[in-house]
Amino acid sequence: MARPGSPRGVDVLGECVADIFEDRDRSDSGGLALRALAGGGPANTAVALSRLGTPTRFLGRLSNDAFGTPFRARLSASGVDLTGSVTTSEPSTLAVAELDATGQAAYTFYADGAADWQWTDSELAATRNDDAICLHTGSLALIRRPGGSRVEEHLARVRERATLSIDPNVRPLLVPPAAYRERLSHWCAVADILRLSEDDCSLLLPEAGLDEACDIWHAAGVRLVVITLGGNGALASLDGVRGTVTAPAVTVVDTVGAGDSFTAGLLHRLAALGHLGGRLDTLTFDDVTDACAFAARVAALTCSVPGANPPWADQMEPGPTSVSS
Repeated sequence: MARPGSPRGVDVLGECVADIFEDRDRSDSGGLALRALAGGGPANTAVALSRLGTPTRFLGRLSNDAFGTPFRARLSASGVDLTGSVTTSEPSTLAVAELDATGQAAYTFYADGAADWQWTDSELAATRNDDAICLHTGSLALIRRPGGSRVEEHLARVRERATLSIDPNVRPLLVPPAAYRERLSHWCAVADILRLSEDDCSLLLPEAGLDEACDIWHAAGVRLVVITLGGNGALASLDGVRGTVTAPAVTVVDTVGAGDSFTAGLLHRLAALGHLGGRLDTLTFDDVTDACAFAARVAALTCSVPGANPPWADQMEPGPTSVSS
């Protein structure tokens, strides 16, 4: 529960993941040196939201192992409220990342029995926050069992008082895409905002174009669909009214956390415009494109530095972003 008189903000529910990278500066012929960075899609989104200035509470199950301390430190240093998180003895989730020549990351996960997927009904009930205007969730915490089904049930209760945002963040090497397809229509029925990557779309609806995919998800119930297109920006669809927003040109170091940062920028801007807290009843497409343009700048700045290191509010500068319908 938020403190009386505190600003209304966004709750983010999901996992923390230790992103493991090769440290090429320290690797030699005698062995492989690794470095671990605190990550995880929902945790990245919470960090980015808080750095942008939105009061943010992270609802996670944080291990007391060696990785739990840097998870907490990163979130707290970014101003994220951890009072809704749970400390547990189960291990942290690990993701070993390989970067290709363009900075795109592919992951191998070590996640069996990890803390992130073990939510109980009583733990979720204790996270109730009547002052949150939005709950964002998704990624592995929404699909991995046993906790995922409990999180789904929790969303129906939260929807009575807050906007719901979902990012499926499909991880086909860990969870078969068919499992996401089976649950996606249910998620669309409760969600107000669905943010996906173009790669997610190709895995979820391989035979459909992006316009058709938007129509399918609108028909299932979600009002706002935003599909990020990497360096090509984003496609936004509000009740079937569609347009694309371009991405600012940057020198890409890597794309780790870019989509998560985009989601944070989108929610931050929608909150600032007064659209979160209900069913997006006053949302216009002009405000959608405004929010997506801002989100694209947040994502671009994240791509310009190593790892999931989203910008702070004072690093955000207005920039030209073209929109086409």
